[in-house]
Amino acid sequence: MGFATEFNSVCKFKSEQELYELLEYGRGKMVKSGFRVFPTGQKVIAYTPGNEAIAIVRILASIAEINFQGEEVTQVEMELVRKLTEEESKIQTALAFEMFFGEKA
Repeated sequence: MGFATEFNSVCKFKSEQELYELLEYGRGKMVKSGFRVFPTGQKVIAYTPGNEAIAIVRILASIAEINFQGEEVTQVEMELVRKLTEEESKIQTALAFEMFFGEKA
C-alpha cells in the first residue's frame, strides 16, 4: 500500500465513457486503480485512452479509498476548462509521447 504521485500536468482517461461525460457535461470523474495523488485545484492536460491530448481540465478533488471489493482506488473529480484546438492537441500529444508514454509505434 502506498500513494503514487501523478505528474502534475497529465490526466489520462482509461474509460471512453468517463471522458465522454466530462466533454458532454463539463464536469466528470474518473476512477484510477491504486492510491494516487492528483494536484487538486490545478489545471492539467487530459488525454484520451489512446494517449491523445484533448482538453484542459481543473482537478476539483482527489479521493483515495478502499472500495467495497477491497480494492485501492482513487476517484478524481474535474471540470472542463476548454477543449484543445487541433494544433494544440498535436503538439501536446507529441510532447507527451516523448516525455511520458514512450515513442509511437
